[in-house]
Amino acid sequence: MTRDEALAIVREYIKNENLVCHMLAVEAAMQFYAEKFAEEDVEKWRVTGLLHDFDWEIHPSLESHPQAGAPILRERGVPDEILRAVLSHADHTGVPRLSRMEKALYACDEITGLITAVALVRPSRSLMDLEVSSVKKKWKDRAFAAGANREEIEKAAREFGIDLWEHVANVILAMRRIAPELGLQGNAGL
Repeated sequence: MTRDEALAIVREYIKNENLVCHMLAVEAAMQFYAEKFAEEDVEKWRVTGLLHDFDWEIHPSLESHPQAGAPILRERGVPDEILRAVLSHADHTGVPRLSRMEKALYACDEITGLITAVALVRPSRSLMDLEVSSVKKKWKDRAFAAGANREEIEKAAREFGIDLWEHVANVILAMRRIAPELGLQGNAGL
């Protein structure tokens, strides 16, 4: 499965541009880590990140996402390894995360939302000048981005075998690569 094929699936099923941006952010983070672990297949990791929430608009509940989307991906020829990673990114599916790619997807999913939220409340509305310290400050405020499950983010970083704040720094760097696509270049990059 190519990145273009995966993006076509996303565009077919997702109309909410904020959700598309989330999936692009997770893709960027997955690419960052695949490149960091030089022996990994960058294209496969990108596709995995891009597809992980493709069915959220048609299956917007834990009872059906992502498991009800799996047959659609299978019909589209998505390889089993990617399909398994998509299924494992949600604890409620019961699919254990075994591979590094599965653990990376879990680690990159929730944190991208928190980083996006922090960037959007900055005067610059940008990732370009966002520092880990800003995320740490907002982390402590449980009312801020309350939907970002901090316990899950911590658990995911642990499972992935990376320090939480190093992970945040890495994901910020990854997301900066595509800041204009995410609408997060703001006025800091001007």
